[in-house]
Amino acid sequence: MDPFAPESLAIAAAVAVAAGVIRGITGFGGAMVMAPPLALLLGPLAAVPIALLLESLAAAPMLVQTRAQVRWRVIGPIIGAGLLTIPLGTWLLVSTDPVTMRRAIAATVIAFSLVLLAGWRYHGEPRVAASVGVGALCGALVGATGMGGPPAIVYLLAGPDRIEVARANLTWFVGAISTGGLVVLLAAGALVRDPLVLAILLAPGYYAGMVAGTRLFARFDDRGFRRFTLVFLAAVSLGILVA
Repeated sequence: MDPFAPESLAIAAAVAVAAGVIRGITGFGGAMVMAPPLALLLGPLAAVPIALLLESLAAAPMLVQTRAQVRWRVIGPIIGAGLLTIPLGTWLLVSTDPVTMRRAIAATVIAFSLVLLAGWRYHGEPRVAASVGVGALCGALVGATGMGGPPAIVYLLAGPDRIEVARANLTWFVGAISTGGLVVLLAAGALVRDPLVLAILLAPGYYAGMVAGTRLFARFDDRGFRRFTLVFLAAVSLGILVA
């Protein structure tokens, strides 16, 4: 399908608005909503750059809004390890079909989401070794699929932080890892004209959805936020698994 045909743009715009709403509520999720349908509509080599552009650039205002709540001791090791492994994922994107890997991680995310929905949480500070491992997996996934967040999301939501801190950590993690993904795509020659133009066209709708989602976030308490986020995560992962 021609990505600039009116019907293609209309579908992509609707997807971008929905993705923005989820991003505004949870601090993540934009790429998870956008990447699968845009990959079907436009192909993965267009969908991944578009998702990363919107996640890193159009969502930049959320970084300012949440900067005071971020715990760098928690997300620093995750971001650092993720940035190092993005090139591996980008190599997979341009040289192999990432469907099998997406399905494997989707199944894992569903399992962990169900465990957390059942009420399991860990206490105390996250261990550096575990954070590095989660970050490395996220980096490889974001380079290959544009959706590197699920392992970090499950990991961070399992901790004891209040919802404002968890959302801020997720916001900064997604912003950093998406920016790193763009840099690697640019170096690999995968960031071409059409995805750039499409991202510009979709950015207003994505931003409007994000503003609406940010306002909806105020209606959630701690339990409601975690439950909504995990149910959403499991639902999207199930869709990826069966697609």
